[in-house]
Amino acid sequence: MIPKTLPQQEDHLFAVLSGKRFLQMEGLSNEVPFFIYPYPPEDALAVAAAKKRIKNRLSNAGIRVFEVNLYDLSVDLLKERGDWDEVLEVEPSLDKSEFTEMLQSMLNPQLCLAPAIRERLAQVEFEIFFLTGIGEVFPYIRSHNMLNNLQSVVKDKPMLMFFPGRYDQSATLGSSLVLFGRLKDDQYYRAKDIREQEA
Repeated sequence: MIPKTLPQQEDHLFAVLSGKRFLQMEGLSNEVPFFIYPYPPEDALAVAAAKKRIKNRLSNAGIRVFEVNLYDLSVDLLKERGDWDEVLEVEPSLDKSEFTEMLQSMLNPQLCLAPAIRERLAQVEFEIFFLTGIGEVFPYIRSHNMLNNLQSVVKDKPMLMFFPGRYDQSATLGSSLVLFGRLKDDQYYRAKDIREQEA
């Protein structure tokens, strides 16, 4: 049963993430170790604070979390490649769809983001990978596209994506990510809802 209140979910998250079953990726039967924590977008600040507390508690328990915020990563990559100033310069003169297209080509998940995440993961020791900043990078980075491209990158450690919206799972319709509770991102069925995992 899914814990109802945010404090209950926070305690449940910590219990699941610090458990041997989760850390050793037991019971996945060869599926990717991807988990999603969907939350109401209006709770974003409270969830960010809870995430910080959970990371501290895990750290105190000797469990290292490595977090990548997609928005921060995107800005870092654009700055590293010398594209940041150009993006800022052209943004006012482009319409939204042109600007989105430009960013999508500059921040392609397969060619750019997944390799950058692979590189960062290789440089650190960690037990759990947090993927955040999903709402901030919409619409130029789509969560299902990101998850598909991370399947070959994050396979030896569990990954938890913090998702502002719903993760609708249906035996007949499949599973889909509904960003902000309104925008159906796309079918994505390989992740598990962390709130349904046993501690």
